[in-house]
Amino acid sequence: MTVDKRARFAELYEQNFERVYAFVARRVRDRAEAEDVVSEVFYKALKGIDGYEERGVPFVAWLYTIARNVVCDRARQAGREEPLDDSDEPSSSDDVERRALLFRLVDTLPTAQRNVLVARFAEQRSIADVARQLGRSEGAVKQLQLRAIEALRSQVRGSHG
Repeated sequence: MTVDKRARFAELYEQNFERVYAFVARRVRDRAEAEDVVSEVFYKALKGIDGYEERGVPFVAWLYTIARNVVCDRARQAGREEPLDDSDEPSSSDDVERRALLFRLVDTLPTAQRNVLVARFAEQRSIADVARQLGRSEGAVKQLQLRAIEALRSQVRGSHG
């Protein structure tokens, strides 16, 4: 294992904890079990970090895969056959490619637009909350969000002919 991956793991944990917790909590619905699952996800991620290869897909996608597997394993062990809500998880390689493209395009946006999109959609925060965090009016946040979405739409159309 490279020292760099282990050294960055704490940063990756901080960046992705809330998203992974939200992902698990939607599937488990019991807070104590969700906490146990998230702990197991990050333990497995740290243990397997040597095998992780960056392929243009965000690190969190790898964490979601681990989380889904842990949730399924726990459900199987408990004798449950709970359907998973995979609405926020890629279902095919085409979906993964589209999401990877979207993440790359978001990274090209001006900082203010990128910050608004991340806060609104990745962190699922309200416009009022984002406005407070950024020290802007709600109208300004809405305008930044609109411009960012229009820019992404234009870039996606351009990349797909």
